[in-house]
Amino acid sequence: MGVKIKKIKVICTAPEGINLVVVKVETDQPGLYGLGCATFAYRHLTVKHLLETYFEPLLAGKDAENIEELWQLMHQNGYWRNGPIENNAISGIDMALWDIKGKLAGMPLYQLFGGKVREGIPVYRHADGRDLEELCENIARFHEMGIQTIRCQCGGYGGEGYGHTPKTAPVNAKPGVYLDAQKYIRDTTALFEGIRNKMGDEIQLVHDVHERIAPAEAIQLAKALEPYHLFFLEDPVPLEQMHWLRQLRRQSFIPIAQGELFNNPAEWRTLITEQLIDFIRVHLSQIGGITPGRKLQTFAEQFGVRTAWHGPGDMSPIAHAANIHIDLAASNFGVQEWSGIEPPNFVIQKLRSQHGALLEVFDGLPEFKDGYVYANDRPGLGVDINETEAEKYPCTAEVTTWTQTRRRDGALQTP
Repeated sequence: MGVKIKKIKVICTAPEGINLVVVKVETDQPGLYGLGCATFAYRHLTVKHLLETYFEPLLAGKDAENIEELWQLMHQNGYWRNGPIENNAISGIDMALWDIKGKLAGMPLYQLFGGKVREGIPVYRHADGRDLEELCENIARFHEMGIQTIRCQCGGYGGEGYGHTPKTAPVNAKPGVYLDAQKYIRDTTALFEGIRNKMGDEIQLVHDVHERIAPAEAIQLAKALEPYHLFFLEDPVPLEQMHWLRQLRRQSFIPIAQGELFNNPAEWRTLITEQLIDFIRVHLSQIGGITPGRKLQTFAEQFGVRTAWHGPGDMSPIAHAANIHIDLAASNFGVQEWSGIEPPNFVIQKLRSQHGALLEVFDGLPEFKDGYVYANDRPGLGVDINETEAEKYPCTAEVTTWTQTRRRDGALQTP
C-alpha cells in the first residue's frame, strides 16, 4: 500500500532574526513525518503560499516513498520551472521525503547514499574585522578551534553600510551599499599580503567576491591574489556572466568556487564539463533539495570538480544536516561552509548565549568538534523541530537592504 502523504505543514520561524521556512510532511502512519528546508529568507511568504496553495493538494494521497516521481511532478506541474521560489518549495518537500525514507529504513541518511567515505566533515568559517589586526585575531580564534580553512573579509564584501552615500556619488544618488571596485581590489590584495605576513602559510584562506565587481575586474583581483595561495576564490563573476570564467581560467591559476545563485543544471553543466571551476557551491534548497544535489555531486565527480555547498545562516539546521549527510558519502567532497551552528555539548554556556533560541527550536543539530562537523546517527536527517518554541520567533517581511549594492555612480550592482 505504501506510505501516503496526509498533510503538508509550513513552519516559518526566525529564532536568530533570520527568516527560516521548515516543511513538515505528515503521513498516514501514526507519528511518521519528515522535515525539510524551504528557506528563501527574503521571499518566505511566497514560498509558503506555493506550498500550501498548490503543492499540498497536488501531493495529498501520493506515495511518500516515490521521491523521484514526486520531485519531477512538482518541478513540471507549473509548466514554467527552475526558479528560486519553486525550487525552495520543492526542496522543503524533497528533504522531508528523504527524512521519511531514512526513518522507514531505520538509518541515517548518509547510509542510504552508500555509507561514509569519511568520519567527519572539515568546515570553513568566516572571519571579518574592522582592520587587519582584528581580522587576524579572529582567524587565530577559529584556528585554535581546529578550523584549517577560513574565509577572510574586512568590512563585509567591500562596500560601506547601507544608507551611506559617498561624496563621489552624483547629486540625489539613491541610498545603498556603495562599492568602489578598484579600491576594493587594492585593499583586498593588501589584506591578504598582511594575513600571510602575520599568520604564515599554514592556514588555507578563502575570499568571497560575492559577484560584486565586473568580470574583467575579477580577473584583475584573481591575478593579484595568486601570491597568497588561496584555497579558492568564491563567486568571482555574476550569474549572468559565467562565460567570463574561460577568460579567468586562461589568465589565472587561482582555484575558483562558483554557484551560490545557481538554479538549474543549464547553469553549471558547461562549467563542470569544461572544468572552468574547481568547486561547485550551490545552495541546496535553491536547486530543489537533496535529489538534485546528489545528482549534481555525482556529475561533478566525473570531472574532478569538488563540492563546497553553500552553508550560511539563512538556511535552517535541517538544510545544514542535508549538506553534511551528502558530504559524508561524497568522494569528491572539498570543504563545507559552516555558519557556526553547534549543538549544546560544545562550550555550552557560551553557545547558549549565542544560539540559545535556535537550540530551543531545533534538536539534533550536527555536532562541531575540533574543526570537523559530525552527523548524529538518528534515522533520516536526524533533526527535529519544537513547533511550540518556533512560534515564539515569528518571521518578518521587511524590505531587504543589504542587496541594494551600488557602483560609485549610484547604479545598482549585483549584490
